[in-house]
Amino acid sequence: MDDRSADFANERRLITEPGRAARVAALIEPVLADLGYRLVRVRISGLAGCTVQIMAERADGTMTIEDCEAASRALSPALDAADPIDGSYRLEISSPGIDRPLVRRTDFDRYAGHVAQVEMHVPIDGRRRFRGELRGTEGEYIRLGAERPEERAEILLRIDDMVEARLVLTDALIAETLRRSKHDARIKQTRGADERETAAQDEQLMPRRS
Repeated sequence: MDDRSADFANERRLITEPGRAARVAALIEPVLADLGYRLVRVRISGLAGCTVQIMAERADGTMTIEDCEAASRALSPALDAADPIDGSYRLEISSPGIDRPLVRRTDFDRYAGHVAQVEMHVPIDGRRRFRGELRGTEGEYIRLGAERPEERAEILLRIDDMVEARLVLTDALIAETLRRSKHDARIKQTRGADERETAAQDEQLMPRRS
């Protein structure tokens, strides 16, 4: 495992879930890590029966349908053996999505310049909910630009005091996501062409039997 992969796998989540969801998270995080994914969020819903929703991602923030299927195949037996949920439930694996939760320090730095919505455990100046432009991190805090003119220009919010933080769906966020997807697709296409060329060269160098 290279340094980048190790950093990706070892960076802990600073915004986590309580109760049953926390038990599920503790169980599945190492399983996902073994597959090259990391956990974003666990949510347990009682609507239409019990549903355990697991958001996971690769190092580039993506999670394909094939990735979700692979994660489901690995997680189902682990959950069945540990039985952290009373009764029957439905397991859902998904990507974080465009308006994704922000749970690690690098999330706040990576998406600096985009709009985020944050809910705090403890009110600040009588408010628990904040929305504004992400401006990265500063120690244990994030810097959030004001959304309304009457507010102070910037506020510092302590990450450990957050209940939830997520990106807000905007045109700028959608455009960047599309650019990133096209860039990743071009890289995969280039790598595929290189691999095919290498395979062809190897085949030419192989001794032929008479």
